[in-house]
Amino acid sequence: MQLLIVDDHAVVREGLAAMLRHAKSVTSVLQAECGETGLAIARTHPDLALIMLDLTMPGMAGTQAVHAFGSARPDIPIIVLSASENPAHAQAALDAGALGYVPKSASPKTILLALDLVLAGEMYLPPLLLGASRPTLPTNLTGRQADVLAMLAKGQSNKDIAKALKLSDKTVKAHVTAIFKVLNVSNRTQAAHVARATKLVS
Repeated sequence: MQLLIVDDHAVVREGLAAMLRHAKSVTSVLQAECGETGLAIARTHPDLALIMLDLTMPGMAGTQAVHAFGSARPDIPIIVLSASENPAHAQAALDAGALGYVPKSASPKTILLALDLVLAGEMYLPPLLLGASRPTLPTNLTGRQADVLAMLAKGQSNKDIAKALKLSDKTVKAHVTAIFKVLNVSNRTQAAHVARATKLVS
């Protein structure tokens, strides 16, 4: 399994890489010192399993970087690793499409836990968000779109959703497109993570 660390601090990259190389199934850890270099690596390494992305870097950074990596490689989950422990920053990163947010003050055990959860298809919510309000579905998502999202999150195809809700395939496809736009996601996996994070589905 191949991972990519994007962080402008060499000491952080090297320390994290050394720790991750001992993680189960990790075969190699690639490194990039900025978002632009990281994107180039992500585009040319089809076997990447996960990206760990610093939130504060020169040039492309923050939620802009999360969006950029998500657009370039929507198939790869992103964990944001940040010095900030501000719940608003964590929520913004998750809203942008990251599937985990880990403060740099976290223990190696916590980082590996986040890695395992995200690779297993789950979302890692840091303890700093436990005191914050739970994520909620956008209010501009219609009731029918919420129904479609709930079924999508359970792995049902557009055809299955259409049959269950007595809708045409074309209508379901339109709902899915609208859901992606409202949730600011680019694929069904990311949409499903939002549904689980907001407890629309268990």
